[in-house]
Parts: sequence; C-alpha cells; structure tokens
Amino acid sequence: MLKGARCETAKCAMERQWRNKPPGMHSWRRKRSSGDFGVRLREKQKVKRYYGVFERQFMNYFRKAERTKGNTGEALLVILERRLDNVVWKLGFAPSRKAARLAIVHGHVYVNGRRLNRSSYSVNVGDRISAKPSERSRNFVRQAFGDDGPSVQEWLQVDGPSLEGKVVALPAREHVQIPVEEQLIIEMCSR
Repeated sequence: MLKGARCETAKCAMERQWRNKPPGMHSWRRKRSSGDFGVRLREKQKVKRYYGVFERQFMNYFRKAERTKGNTGEALLVILERRLDNVVWKLGFAPSRKAARLAIVHGHVYVNGRRLNRSSYSVNVGDRISAKPSERSRNFVRQAFGDDGPSVQEWLQVDGPSLEGKVVALPAREHVQIPVEEQLIIEMCSR
C-alpha cells in the first residue's frame, strides 16, 4: 500500500531479493542429496515414517531381520507389518496408525485377554486382539468400524459383533501395501 511506483515493476529491490531463493536464512548452503545415497536414504525414511518407528527401533528390526533365513528385505517388512499398532489399524479398530498407537497406550486394546500397552509388540499366529470390555473402548472401536465393517487382509480375521480380531497367518510381502524397494533399504543399512 505504501510502496513506491518502482515496486510495481521488475526492478523492485524488495521483490527481487527473494525471487529465486528457497526460504530460510542459509539458502545458499542447501544442496541436493547425492544420487545413490539420497535414494537409499529416502526409501529408508519412507518405511520408518510409514510405520512410525524411530532410527534405533528400525535398526533393531533390521538386525532381527538379518538373523532370519531368506530374504532380509522381505523379513524386515514382515516384522514391521506384525507390529501391534499396524495390526490394530488393519483390523479396523482405529482410523489410523497413530490412533491405533494411542488406543494401545491408553489401554483400550487387549491381546489374548490381557491388556497390553506397548504398540511395538509383535503379534504371532493365533493371537486374539480385542477391545477392552468397557463401553467407552467398545464405542471407540465401533466408531472406527463404520457401517459396513472393515475389509481385512487374508492373514487377519475379524469378528464384527464381538469386536475381536485374530491373526490366522503371518503376513507375506504382498500384504505390504506401500510402494517400497526393500533392496535399497538393505543396501543402506548394511553399510
């Protein structure tokens, strides 16, 4: 409003100063990530953010996957897929992974009839996951279910009226729905 007539042209000092620079004080220091390292790092960060794990947890899962027989990348994704917060979300007990994690920490989820408040718990075949018998917990799960009920993958089974789910098999690589190249993650973590 109080700008001079010069600021309406391309010669304006105030406008030109920020025209081709990204935001931040040290924009001249920003560099693009290097080719191979940046691609591998991006894949690893994608998986970490998808499942909501930190670096130390992720490296522990990687070491556990290394010790298993077979493909390390597939084993890593299967281990991450078996986390309790992921299973609760896939059963439809919560609208998102973060909500599932919160429900677990607040004690709304029971595993094999016992309250479990660790979202990193790794489920096994035959485990029964249910809502806490209180009305508040059951309403939370019913709200997440919706009208038609959840559509679950074949390694899980859900019983809508009793608000209970069961792990009938271990997940396979094709059950992981994120587009990720696990080989790049293994190359990154093996360095």
